[in-house]
Amino acid sequence: MTRNDCLARDAADPLAPHRAAFALPPGVIYLDGNSLGALPATTAARVDEVVRQEWGRGLIGSWNAAGWIDLPARVGARIAELIGAQAEEVICADSTSLNLFKVLACALRLQGQRPQLSMRERRIILSERGNFPTDLYMAQGLAELLGGHYELQLVGFDEVPAALARLGERVAVLLLTHVNFATGAMHHMASLTELAQAKGALTVWDLAHSAGAVPVDLGAARADFAVGCGYKYLNGGPGAPAFVYVAQRHLAAMADDAFAQPLSGWLGHRAPFDFVPQYEPAPGIGRFVVGTPSILALAALECGVETVLAAGVPALRAKSVALTELFIELVESRCQESELRLASPRQPARRGSQVCFAHPQAWPVMQALIGRGVIGDFRAPDILRFGFAPLYVSYTDTWDAAEALREVLATRAHEAPQYAQRKAVT
Repeated sequence: MTRNDCLARDAADPLAPHRAAFALPPGVIYLDGNSLGALPATTAARVDEVVRQEWGRGLIGSWNAAGWIDLPARVGARIAELIGAQAEEVICADSTSLNLFKVLACALRLQGQRPQLSMRERRIILSERGNFPTDLYMAQGLAELLGGHYELQLVGFDEVPAALARLGERVAVLLLTHVNFATGAMHHMASLTELAQAKGALTVWDLAHSAGAVPVDLGAARADFAVGCGYKYLNGGPGAPAFVYVAQRHLAAMADDAFAQPLSGWLGHRAPFDFVPQYEPAPGIGRFVVGTPSILALAALECGVETVLAAGVPALRAKSVALTELFIELVESRCQESELRLASPRQPARRGSQVCFAHPQAWPVMQALIGRGVIGDFRAPDILRFGFAPLYVSYTDTWDAAEALREVLATRAHEAPQYAQRKAVT
């Protein structure tokens, strides 16, 4: 594979025109869309419109006239199209961490209302050791809040099926991130959901590294709950609102329980502008909204979601596999004398839209790459992480990034003093 071959592939790429939908800085190869998506070209104008017209001229009337009050449901419905859900099962609200707390609490409460398949009490929240820390922290905090009735048990990524078989009817909730943040390894959602539910457990899926990047079909998998963020592959901007999914069957089961969703904020009320002192939950997914949403952030997220919908997840996945396969091939063939080790699964079906290599000096290596205009990121303790957002990453970008990595390692450029100092954000 030569650079000219990559130029030819870009010329024939049906997704190549979508690159123009982003305001990418010149001279940069951006391989960090799995951490923060690039800026859509429409976002600045849309946010300016919200600020100057809807807020500046419409003032508070824009909650009605500009449809601000409907934005969480409207954007949630568009995200639902990307994750195999019904529009009424998804809403945008709060952060991934808060949404995880909500659905995990709901799952545990629902378990307490269901007939058990065994005489043994369900006390285990089962997750993987390498799960994203906020998921584990929220589970730990909720277990502590509930007086230690529940315990979080952690196993290795590939040990989940065996753990479900072993722990069986003691598991209340299986809590997993679909695509691992550090390695890109991807769980088989449908089979693990089926296995967990066969044991009587409920499932909570974190789609932070999946939504907008890999095919997700929550409905077909019969997933119970899911959460995800809007600032990675959905291109919603830094700190973009998150989303939450609850299967319709569970929303129906919550209908008579006012506090099934424990964060009973005013905008999740049945009639928030009645201002009554007693909480009554909104019907359906609306009860998962807590406080007043950030309209500026939701407007930006809406622009980002539209960039993904315009291309379609199947086309994105096909190019993602091609890009990540190419990058692995180029790096392994051109960096044979280095200490690099592939940390992502080699099989495309088991890998999300990122490639990770381990290296003993991963931090300075990544800083040297960034100094050359190739932006990826570092994850402790030794991971070089490269995200491939097919909307704006090209085959030529991929070739050039692999060549830059080869040059850094061959010249030992990463040993320069300026690349040694760790920063607050890695």
